[in-house]
Amino acid sequence: MNEPAPSPVAYYQRHIFFCLNQRPNNEACCAQASAQAGFDHCKNQIKQLGLSGPGQVRVNKAGCLDRCAGAPVAVVYPEGVWYSFVDNSDIDEIVQSHLRDGQVVERLLLPADVGR
Repeated sequence: MNEPAPSPVAYYQRHIFFCLNQRPNNEACCAQASAQAGFDHCKNQIKQLGLSGPGQVRVNKAGCLDRCAGAPVAVVYPEGVWYSFVDNSDIDEIVQSHLRDGQVVERLLLPADVGR
């Protein structure tokens, strides 16, 4: 009998992508809303908590995610959960609640109708 192939295991448990896009002509964008600082803080927190590396969490930069009106934004996969954040305490909450413990941070969710 042929046994089914084992299901592939994800290399990372979760990815968080931060939009760092800069739009021309002073258009609203994540770069104008301190997205880089949020990315840097998240990356630092993940490393400090020992959550980085294979089987854990990867923090990535992204170009435009087309949700500029909610800037700054980040999205967590594989769940596809979109966040808007204001400061480092928001990033800390996303890291500890969602990226570490798997619990979505409801208060920081980006409304589904927010686009560009």
